[in-house]
Amino acid sequence: MHSLPHDHTGARIKRLRLERGLTQKALSDLSQVSYSTLTMAEQGVKPASPYVIAQLARALRINVATITGQPYVNELREDQLDVLVQPIREALDVYDLGADPEITPRDLQLLADDAEALLIAVRAGEIKQAATDVPGLIQEVTTAAHSAPSRERWLLLASTYRSAYDVSSKLGYGDLAAIALSRMDWAAERASSAALGGIYRYMRALTYLRDGQYRTGRRLTDLGLGILEQADPGHEREVVTGQLHLGAAVMAGRSKDAVTAEEHLAEAERIAEATGEAPRVHYLAFGPTNVQVHRVSVLAELDQYDKATRTGRGLQIPRDWPKSRKSHHFAELARAQLWTGDLDASFGNLLRARKAAPQQARYHQTVRDTYTGLEAARRQLPDSFLSYGSWLGV
Repeated sequence: MHSLPHDHTGARIKRLRLERGLTQKALSDLSQVSYSTLTMAEQGVKPASPYVIAQLARALRINVATITGQPYVNELREDQLDVLVQPIREALDVYDLGADPEITPRDLQLLADDAEALLIAVRAGEIKQAATDVPGLIQEVTTAAHSAPSRERWLLLASTYRSAYDVSSKLGYGDLAAIALSRMDWAAERASSAALGGIYRYMRALTYLRDGQYRTGRRLTDLGLGILEQADPGHEREVVTGQLHLGAAVMAGRSKDAVTAEEHLAEAERIAEATGEAPRVHYLAFGPTNVQVHRVSVLAELDQYDKATRTGRGLQIPRDWPKSRKSHHFAELARAQLWTGDLDASFGNLLRARKAAPQQARYHQTVRDTYTGLEAARRQLPDSFLSYGSWLGV
């Protein structure tokens, strides 16, 4: 088995700690992360949880991305994805310049079809295709909305901004994702859409979740739930409300508030019983399956890894469920199984994550850190394990 990669998350934690002249004990005290958890993370033996990474980032006074190493620039360059980022940035920057005189927008229905195709591509894990298509569509819909303002056109523009957020966040460009979100909110306000306003707060809360700012994230989910009360009653409002409860549950779980997390899960489950599977409503994939997938996530956030793995094993994922959500779930289950010592099952779920959405899995921090932990375990694993590491670029 080849040696551990030199730049895994744990190695970066150690390097950043030493740059600040801190001992492991000192950083443990500052971050309130246990000494044993910190040492295992630095050695790459067990992957640092998002909570641990956020606590360490706060103690070291750096952002989370500095520890996770995102975006993974070398791999993006190898996959020729890096050149697709700047056009997205440029398309997001012209939102308030009015209609572009050099662009003649197509018929509204054709634009709507392309916007929906983008949403589908992202959920199918086709990140490169979505990254290629989204800048041009943003510019065309921007011109359409400014040329003949209407609720439908502003909603369409908000949808394209959302796809830009999805692509940017999956590739690890948090700053660009934040810009895309602010543009989405700008367009949603012009469309007077309470549902999109709620979705915006949900997605913005996720950015704070990744940065470990749980209090702000909770405030955003609460605000989103309040905004949704202004939406027209019906299926759409229920689905978005349920998804916000799921986001709030993960937020509470990561901040180690098990009681609040269960309350939000219970409410989401109640709503899902009424809505059924509703994967196409704003492409949130809400429904009973998503509630159970989030339950696994929450249990892992609460460090209840045994319970998370048992719950995950009993979960049946529908065949037509979004590939990107499948991949994310398999990655989280793999991390939990690594913590329980079930290495074979953990690697099996890394394989499932790659099979479901290979482009997404390659840039997924949990996939990469779980691989590092499996490698550090020094246990005999199949030859495919080494080829998996080569594919990841570690």
